[in-house]
Amino acid sequence: MRLAIFMPSFGDGGVERMLVNLAGGLVRRGVEVDFLTRSREEPYLGQLDAGVRLIETGRSGVFGVQPSMLRYLRQARPDFVLCGKDRAGRAAVLARRLSGVPFRLVMRPGTTVSERLAGRSAFKRWRTYRQLRAIYGAADAVVGNSEGVVRDIAAVAHVSASRLHLIRNPVVTSALAVQAAEPLVHPWFAAGSPPVICGLGGLRTQKGFDTLLEAFARVRAIRPCRLLILGEGRLREALQQQAGRLGVADDFALPGFDPNPYRYLARAGLFVLASRWEGSPNALTEALALGVPVVAADCPSGPREILRGGEVAPLVPVDDVPALAAAIRHVLDEPGDASPRRAAVQEYTVETCAARYHALFQRLLGEEGVRA
Repeated sequence: MRLAIFMPSFGDGGVERMLVNLAGGLVRRGVEVDFLTRSREEPYLGQLDAGVRLIETGRSGVFGVQPSMLRYLRQARPDFVLCGKDRAGRAAVLARRLSGVPFRLVMRPGTTVSERLAGRSAFKRWRTYRQLRAIYGAADAVVGNSEGVVRDIAAVAHVSASRLHLIRNPVVTSALAVQAAEPLVHPWFAAGSPPVICGLGGLRTQKGFDTLLEAFARVRAIRPCRLLILGEGRLREALQQQAGRLGVADDFALPGFDPNPYRYLARAGLFVLASRWEGSPNALTEALALGVPVVAADCPSGPREILRGGEVAPLVPVDDVPALAAAIRHVLDEPGDASPRRAAVQEYTVETCAARYHALFQRLLGEEGVRA
């Protein structure tokens, strides 16, 4: 069995990390995995399992299909191509047609598309939904990472139930605890310092860091604490200005992107997910796996599933500053036991997710054999 993970446009987000994790898990199950992306210098690729073959495709060609991609398909003839982004899926559909290689296309949507497009014009939503229906309609299987994503993609892209599958993100790896235990030299984490509230993600509207900052200012007015957000993005200056207006700039830090944020996360007094929408929030899952106390916005989708409706940790309405501030204060005062937090994410291990993808691939191959 040969799988090609096609990720021509690479970034530093959760989709990229999850595909790197999944590649390693599948290799350890005996699957031959090729990872195709534009450059081997992209983030996280240094973490690829040694058994994964990394193939550089270069920049996009016509309609996103590179000549190197077509050569690869004709030479390697993979059984499956897995795409984690819609643009990659569109290129894969065209590449299958141009190459004549009858691989099975597996699409892996990672977020609730309807929420992501909610602020767009009616025409842009119509155009995007039309494109998605063409891409997902050509896929042999569509794998959502949460129940919310599965429901959303079924409604948006009109994917039939027989082609829809739920497999969680392969978040929890053996390396997570090792990375979390690495030394951290930072004055905020010295013994006896006020607790640090940690946020993690790109500095963009989706992540709700402006709401988190407002809630933090309310908590900071009552008790000593600090807020540190790891990530980079276009809202950096706006968040810094907001912290100044709120009078909390001295207790607020934006260190930027860090390849190992888990050193900070494991030492935090609290992790807060303030997102307005997600697919399945990896940072929340990682915090729970490390036993860190958490508070999460009840956004679509993922937090409610992961936190079992609020049994594991508090859920608050999206963009509700008073509720978020109250939950932060409560958890800082009463962090609770780490064991239920760790138990809540057992389904998110690389081994479990790789086994489920492997079973799906075997089933698809079996169905093809029956048809033949």
